[in-house]
Order: sequence, then C-alpha cells, then structure tokens
Amino acid sequence: MARSSLALLAAIALAATAVSAQTTTIRLATQAPIVSAYTKTLADMGAEWEAKTSGRVKLIVYAGGTQGSEEATLRLMRPGVEQLQANLLTQSGLSSIDDAFNVFGIPFFFASDAEGRYVLEKLAPTLEKRIEAKGLKLLAWGSAGWVQLFSKSPINSLADVKSAKLFTGQGDDRMVQWYKQNGFRPVPLDSKDIPAQLKLSTGMIDAVPMPPNLSLLLQVFRDAKYMLDVDVAPLYGALVISSTAWNKIAPADQAIMAASAKVAEKKFFDSSTTADDSSLTTMKTRGLTVNTPDPKALAAFRAEADRLVTSIRGQLVPNDIYDMALRERDAYRKNKK
Repeated sequence: MARSSLALLAAIALAATAVSAQTTTIRLATQAPIVSAYTKTLADMGAEWEAKTSGRVKLIVYAGGTQGSEEATLRLMRPGVEQLQANLLTQSGLSSIDDAFNVFGIPFFFASDAEGRYVLEKLAPTLEKRIEAKGLKLLAWGSAGWVQLFSKSPINSLADVKSAKLFTGQGDDRMVQWYKQNGFRPVPLDSKDIPAQLKLSTGMIDAVPMPPNLSLLLQVFRDAKYMLDVDVAPLYGALVISSTAWNKIAPADQAIMAASAKVAEKKFFDSSTTADDSSLTTMKTRGLTVNTPDPKALAAFRAEADRLVTSIRGQLVPNDIYDMALRERDAYRKNKK
C-alpha cells in the first residue's frame, strides 16, 4: 500500500513537472501608462492567450515604463539576456531597430488617418520582414493617435516651433542632428522626464509633440496649456516578440497568439481616434487653449515643412522605403480624387 502511494505521488510529481515545462511566460514591456486602454488591451490579450492555450502561454505586462526606456527594454530582449520577451513599441522604439520605421514620423507626410493606414498596410509586409531579420516577430500594429504640439506658450508658426525647446526622444542622435541642421532646438530626454521638466519654470523643454490622449493621461496639458492643432503625424507602434521566445512555442499555440494579437490590433486602432477626441474635450474644459490655423496659414505651414522633410530621405529613412511610402501615398490621393 505504501509503495503504491509513493508511486502515485511520484507520478503526480512527474506530471506536474511536465506541465510546468510546457508553460512559456512572456514578459512584455510598454511605455503605455498603467491606467490606459492600451495596457488593458494587452491584459485582455494575455488572458486570452492563457485561456486558449490551456495555460501553456502566460503574459506578464510591465506598463508605464517601469522597465526603462524603449531602448533599454529592447536591450533586455537580446539573446543571452532575455529578461523580457516582448514589447509594445512606439515608432521611436521601432526606428531604433530599423531606420525604415522613421517613415511614419515624417512631419506632415500624411494628411489623414485613412491615408496613413493605407500606406501602413502597403508597407507592412516589407517592414515585418526587415524587423524579422533583426530577431523579432511583429505580431500587431497599433496607433496612439495623432501627434499635436503642446507648449507652455502659444505657438502659431513654424518659426515659433523652431524657437521652442522641443522635446525629442533619447537615443537617436541623427534625428537630433537633423533638427539642429534645420534650425530647431531639440532636447533629447527620456519620455518619463516630460511632466517634471514642464513643471519647472526653467525646465529643459517647453514644447512637446504628442497625441492628445497621452497629454491627458500624463497630465502634460496642465503645464503645457497650449496646443497647436496641425496633425503632425500619426503615432504608430507595434507589438513585437523575440524570435527566440516565439520559436519555443508550439505552432498551434503560435496561431492562437497571432489571432489574439490581431484582435488587439483592431482595438489599438479603434480606440486611438475616439481617445483623442474625448481627451481634447476634457482638456479644453480644464484650461487647454487649442489653436487651429485657418486653411491659408496651415497650407503655408505645411509648404514650409515639406521643404524641410525632403532631407529625411536617405538620411533618416532608407531611400527605398521613403520612395515606396511616397508612391503609395500619392496613389491613395489620386484614387481618392
């Protein structure tokens, strides 16, 4: 009897060990605030991964930049380190992996969300192959809304933008140099430092490009009380997982994860526009002043900006990617007309 009990316990222990060996835990970092639709969407996706794989895949989300900047979290995903296996990255983080993603940060390149999404869909297969060559698999795209310019003093022209102490993300020295070469005053900082620097009367920055919903979430608008409504660029991003982690997962579970990620992708895009609109409404009631240029002033603003961004081709964006994006954008505009 004792022997049979021991044998049963041993069998249970072996079974438990086998189940444990089959469990893959994906640790994901994101700069998205902990209390945000993006973090909730990730949590929902993780719950679906765990449920539909019968616990074989689990997701832990580290939100709010708690694991460091995007560049820092990418270093934690490297082979041999692998403290993190996944990342929800903005365009800035993606471009630190491959210059091609800078194409989505070109100021005034896109005139509407529909136009930007059209070009994104056309470029996606090429960009996904490029990032795969860097040891990452792209599971889903997303958007955080359209970048506007928030400032401590009113900004009405491109000359005003050039005179402002303009926040730019750390880690891309070439982007900083491009700004300087074109007469801007860029100040590279970690995004977590934005609120604190804006609060200071002698802060390092006094203007920040970001979508309205992030301005509300981070309470940036309380110190940067003016917004120039010019639709600088869509803030696209992507959910990536390391190829090392992905290849350890069974194909059937990979299919489940990919399908759930595509559901999350739709939520990311659907929520971005409504979040910007509702955030603007809220911030206006709390003291935000929005300056929307008239059509003539906006046309002049864009024309001057267009002359500047041509230098981005080959310098910040690979020639072939820039040309592809320009071709697809112009085709969209032609078909729309």
